[in-house]
Formats: sequence, C-alpha cells, structure tokens
Amino acid sequence: MLSTATDIELWESFVQGDELALGALFKKYYSLLYLYGSKLCSDRSILEDCIQDLFAELWFKKTGVPILSVRAYLLQSLKYKLYKSFRDQKPVVNIDQEGHNYFELSHETFLIGKQSDEERTKKILEAVNQLPARQKEIIYLRIYKGLSYEEISQVMQLNYQVVRNLLSQALKSFRKIIAPVVS
Repeated sequence: MLSTATDIELWESFVQGDELALGALFKKYYSLLYLYGSKLCSDRSILEDCIQDLFAELWFKKTGVPILSVRAYLLQSLKYKLYKSFRDQKPVVNIDQEGHNYFELSHETFLIGKQSDEERTKKILEAVNQLPARQKEIIYLRIYKGLSYEEISQVMQLNYQVVRNLLSQALKSFRKIIAPVVS
C-alpha cells in the first residue's frame, strides 16, 4: 500500500501512528530536503541533524493539522529548523551590509544533463547570482525543484499572487542580465 499511496495518504497514515508511512515520507523527501537545506546551510552535519530532528519531532508531536502539500510543509519546516539551529550561533545564509540574505545557487544546480558548454553555464550562474536573494530562491524552487506556486507560497510564506509576480519579475531581471552575455 505504501508504494502506491499519495503524499497526503501517507501523511494521514503517519498522523494515525503508522511508522512505515513516516519512513516512506523520509525516504521520498530526504534528498529534496538535503538539496534545499544545502542552499541555506553549508555545514552538512548540522543539515543532516536538522532533517533527522524534523522527522523525529514530527513523530513525537503529531498534529492533526491538515496540510495541502507534504513537500511544501517539509521544506518550510526544515527552513525554520535550520534558522532556529543557527539563531544564536551564526546566520544560516550570508547577509550583506544592508541586511539582505543571499540564497546561494551552486554551479551543480545549473548542470543540465551532460551539457558540454561550460562557459555558457558559468555565464548563466553569474547572471543568476546577480539577482536578489528572494528571486534566486524562487527560481530554484520553481524551475529546479518543480514546486507549484501554492507550495512556493507556503515555503516562502508569501501570498500566491506575490509568488507569481516575484517569479515573473525574477525571469524579467534574468533576461535583462543575460541578454548582453548571450548576444
């Protein structure tokens, strides 16, 4: 049953006390959580601990709160857990002089298949890294992780329409930056 269950069915089963359902969610989402968390935190051991703590906390503090997207809920929960773990130590993300956080995208994020044109990839990465942090984050979540607007809205705690507008704005900014490089 677990292999064919939807995320919501697994979630509901887990809330009812099914350890296997929680294990299935962990297996399904660990790599996504790890990749997303690595954009916020460079310390692998802290990241791994936060992911494990997240699932342990879910098990011990089961809530009957209905959720629309398990993926978005887990991403948002991990983000808060990482922020909380670094609150007293150091920032989870880089902060510039104006207090804006940088959402760093790694070079690997842009490698698509076996793309042979590494110079073009480097230029794309440089262009994306010129975008503001929120625009980089929304591009990463929407394009590279395939989250829906609703899921992004939940993860970034933004209104649905704001998410759509922010993505549109990010893509327009990206096109302006990349246009001179491409031509």
